[in-house]
Amino acid sequence: MHTPRSALLEGARDTLPMLVGAAPFGVIFGTLAAGSAMQLWHGSLMSATVYAGSSQFIAVGLVAGHASLLLIWLTTFVVNLRHALYSATLLPHVAHLPLRWRAGLGALLTDETFAVMVGHYRLHPQHSQSHWYFLGSAGSMYLNWQSWTLLGVLFGAAFPALQQWGLDFAMVVTFIGIVVPQLKQRPQLLAALTAGAVALLGRHWPYKGGLMLAILAGVTVGVWVHARTSTVVQEAA
Repeated sequence: MHTPRSALLEGARDTLPMLVGAAPFGVIFGTLAAGSAMQLWHGSLMSATVYAGSSQFIAVGLVAGHASLLLIWLTTFVVNLRHALYSATLLPHVAHLPLRWRAGLGALLTDETFAVMVGHYRLHPQHSQSHWYFLGSAGSMYLNWQSWTLLGVLFGAAFPALQQWGLDFAMVVTFIGIVVPQLKQRPQLLAALTAGAVALLGRHWPYKGGLMLAILAGVTVGVWVHARTSTVVQEAA
């Protein structure tokens, strides 16, 4: 019989590979934050409050480019729109929970925890302690990110020239390794190609404007192709 404690530990255990994979990102972010125009404690504060790796990397770049606060907010908002889709997907599984649970789990939801929870709910749709499992996955990921970010901040402060080593390139390569295996269906592939083309064309736009447009274009194309594909399948049936 599952107990809250056992479910919590299982969630953290099943997220272990994700914890290892996120470690380099936390160190890289902390290092870049320490080498930017921000104060040292800003990097850890951003990880604790924003808690969104891709948005944090982009925000550090915008801060370095002296972008306005409004632009930073808008950019990170667009980048994090995918979390609305994550929440909509998981909502049927958590709709019965009190608001405090839904709000807490939503605040800790990341790409990695979403992947873990989709697999969990697929295998255990009637698990009575799934919310504790969710908390174990999300909580361990949160603590993991804070720890590695702090290490990166301290390491970057100890070696001020570390940001010139090109560590941000490692982030790009890792994201490519994560994204490419997911491009198995037409909507995802066309969305990625569209976003890549628009980002390339707008790479010289100020304040990451090309990146924002690329995200919107990629999402729009992906949703449109998915809707068209679903319509064709329904008509054929």
